[in-house]
Amino acid sequence: MKALHSVSDLVAAGLMTPDAADAVRSVADRYAVALTPYLRETLAGRTDAADPQRDPLYAQYVPSPAEAYTAPEEREDPIGDVVRSPVKGIVHRYPDRVLLKPLHACAVYCRFCFRREMVGPGGEALTAEELDAALAYVRDHPEVWEVVVTGGDPLLLSPRRLRGIVQALSDMPHVGVVRLHSRIPAADPERVTPELVEALTAPGLATWVAVHVNHADELTPPVRAALARLVEAGIPLVGQTVLLKGINDNAEALEALFRGLVRNRVKPYYLHHPDLAAGTSHFRPTLAEGQALVKGLRGRVSGLCQPTYVLDIPGGHGKAPAAPAWIEEQDGEGEYRVTDFTGRLHDYRG
Repeated sequence: MKALHSVSDLVAAGLMTPDAADAVRSVADRYAVALTPYLRETLAGRTDAADPQRDPLYAQYVPSPAEAYTAPEEREDPIGDVVRSPVKGIVHRYPDRVLLKPLHACAVYCRFCFRREMVGPGGEALTAEELDAALAYVRDHPEVWEVVVTGGDPLLLSPRRLRGIVQALSDMPHVGVVRLHSRIPAADPERVTPELVEALTAPGLATWVAVHVNHADELTPPVRAALARLVEAGIPLVGQTVLLKGINDNAEALEALFRGLVRNRVKPYYLHHPDLAAGTSHFRPTLAEGQALVKGLRGRVSGLCQPTYVLDIPGGHGKAPAAPAWIEEQDGEGEYRVTDFTGRLHDYRG
C-alpha cells in the first residue's frame, strides 16, 4: 500500500469525495499533504462519509477548506524560529538547550503544524556540510546541555544518519541529553524498528523521545507496540499534545488520552495551546477555554497524567505556563486564597 501525497490520492483511496477535493486544492497547493500507509488503512472505514472532519484522526491529517482562511493575528513563523537561528539548522532560544533541525520533511503533515510554511516535500534538509556546521555550533557552546532534535521529523532519517548525529553529540562532554521529537510512533509505527531504536542511544548521553499524540484513538495496538520497543530499550518517553478544537477540547477526551499515554509508559509532558500558524484558527480554542479544561482535569486524573499547559509566546520568546492560578494572594501580607480540586476556596497564611 502506497503513501498518499495529494488530494487526488485521497480521492483515489476513498478518503475524500471529488467535490471535497475541489474545495481544498488551493490549500493543498500551499500546505503539504501526506498520509502513511498505516494511517491510510487506519482511517479507512472509521470516518463519517457525510462529515469525515468530525473524526478526530481524519481532521488532524486531511486538509480542510477552513485552512484557506488566515486570521489577522496568524504568522508564517509563529514561534520565531528564524530570529533565534544563529546557524542553519539550529534554533538557540534558551541558554542551556538548542533545537537541531536536520530535515524539514515529515511522514505526515498535521493540519495545525506551527512549521507548516517550512515543511513539506523538497523542504530544506541540511547538507553534510551544513549538518557539520550545526554540530560545530553545539560543540563550540559549552552552555548547551540538551539538544532537541526536531524538524521535520527526525525519525524519518535512516538509522545510519540518526546514529551519526547521536554519536556526534555523545562525543561532546557538555551535552548531557538528546531529546528527539517525533510523530512517527503514532503515524508510522512499523518504522520504529529495533535498528532505528538502537541508533538513538550512545554511551554517556541520556536519550529521551517526545512522542506527539493528540487523541486516545491513536493508541492502537501497532502504536502501543512501537512505544514499547522504545521503552524496553531503556529510552524514557514523554508526550506532546496540542489542544485542538473539535478533536480533544473536552475533559473526557483529554482524560482518556493522558491515561492511555501513562498506561503505555509515556509521561504527558506538554499540552500546547495551538500556535498562531496561518490557516489554523479553526483548531484554536481560547486560552480561557483551555485553562478551564486544565483546571477540570486536576481532580479527574492523577499527577502522572497532568502535562504542563503552555503557550509559545509569538516572536521567539519561549514557552510560558498557561495554567489557571490555583493560589491568589489576598492582601500582600502573606494571606492567600487557595482553590482545591473540587473548586472550593480555602484561606492560607504563609
